[in-house]
Amino acid sequence: MTEHYFSWRNLAVLVIPSLLGLFLFMTPITTEQGLTIPVAMLANSLKTALAGWMPWLLTGIVVSSALLTLGYSVRRQQPATDSFWQKLFCPGWIWLTVRLIGALFILLVATGTGPEFITSKATGGLVFADLMPILFCVFIFAGLLLPLLLNFGLLELVGTLMTKIMRPVFRLPGRSAVDCIASWLGDGSVGILLTSKQYEAGYYTAREAAVIGTTFSAVSVTFCLVVLGQVKLEHMFVQFYGTICLAGVVAAIVLPYLPPLSRKKDTYITGMDQMQAEGGQFDQHSVWRRACQHGLHRASQAPGVVQTLKEGVHNALDMVFGVLPVIMAVGTFALIVAEYTPLFGWLGAPFVPLLELLQIPFADEASKAIMVGFADMFVPSILVTAIPSEMTRFVIAALSVTQLIYMSEVGALLLGSKIPVNFWDLLLIFLLRTLITLPVIALMAHWLF
Repeated sequence: MTEHYFSWRNLAVLVIPSLLGLFLFMTPITTEQGLTIPVAMLANSLKTALAGWMPWLLTGIVVSSALLTLGYSVRRQQPATDSFWQKLFCPGWIWLTVRLIGALFILLVATGTGPEFITSKATGGLVFADLMPILFCVFIFAGLLLPLLLNFGLLELVGTLMTKIMRPVFRLPGRSAVDCIASWLGDGSVGILLTSKQYEAGYYTAREAAVIGTTFSAVSVTFCLVVLGQVKLEHMFVQFYGTICLAGVVAAIVLPYLPPLSRKKDTYITGMDQMQAEGGQFDQHSVWRRACQHGLHRASQAPGVVQTLKEGVHNALDMVFGVLPVIMAVGTFALIVAEYTPLFGWLGAPFVPLLELLQIPFADEASKAIMVGFADMFVPSILVTAIPSEMTRFVIAALSVTQLIYMSEVGALLLGSKIPVNFWDLLLIFLLRTLITLPVIALMAHWLF
């Protein structure tokens, strides 16, 4: 019964932190630069405040992460004195190698002493100067504030209400609706962090975490404006974002039924469904009543201020020391391949017949920008800037956003998280997203142009 868990304290614990979390992560705010969310505003303010210190701060973090990981890995046979630090700095030899490569890259870029193909503003310089500063700031605030969404009953309440929509349409639990909204309105990195923490806590199965992380971690509204500005179509923002949403929903419905996502196991990392373990089934007659029961039950178990703050600090440290080195290593390598080899041009050639079938002008030129989106989602819009056709520029710009899996950020974040996907999974999902969303975008483009 709801009354069993109802008290003014539990209600306050459920409502106040949850509303604050909704405001910080999901409330669009109009600024001079366009739409954003409060967490992104905080991150930008921190980025501005630390501008002079940022290069050396990032270098220190990535290098110290690599050295600490090396030290912990060498001493791995000794008993762990602190499970959090052992978990953070002893991830395995593959991630040790990646962190060491990230440290090498960032030292070369920061000191300007490395070869041009690493330090160039189109490769390592882009990751170091443009991408990592804002991600560092987002990680700080997202990590500290995510417990507001996770720990006080909001996910339980919303999850129960949304189950009848999310299960049949996307094959996902209702609580994933909060992840999806946070990703679409906010930032993909926030959604991945939220999904990873929910998977580690036992609220998502391996398949659910993989689907959410690779399907709903969209770029922010603000970055969509940046892409549109690059292809000189700012006046079509509404049509552009509507096309992205339509193509994204189609991909989200179709992809979970296809490998590799369909082959992920529906098993929990903890061995049990934490939602059921904590809350049981409760009242079966009223969805709203059952949602309130789950939410209030979770609120009754909510941690105190000190424990919540500790969890937030651990979240932030996990992302800053665990993921930033991966982004530096994987992002730089992907951009080197895109910038200095013809590989992505060769990979894009098979798309020429498809583009011609869809009657997209300048199919040859457009095909070269399709696969390069796997390295970085902004590069395709740069490559098609000179194409005269507005329709083609529109299609490639929208496709680059809906492809979603780009190794300079989202891909590296996924690989660095606990979400159960590997590099080849991400490459196949990228190709499938391209094949699914391209016809939808082309149809919309023909209608609009």
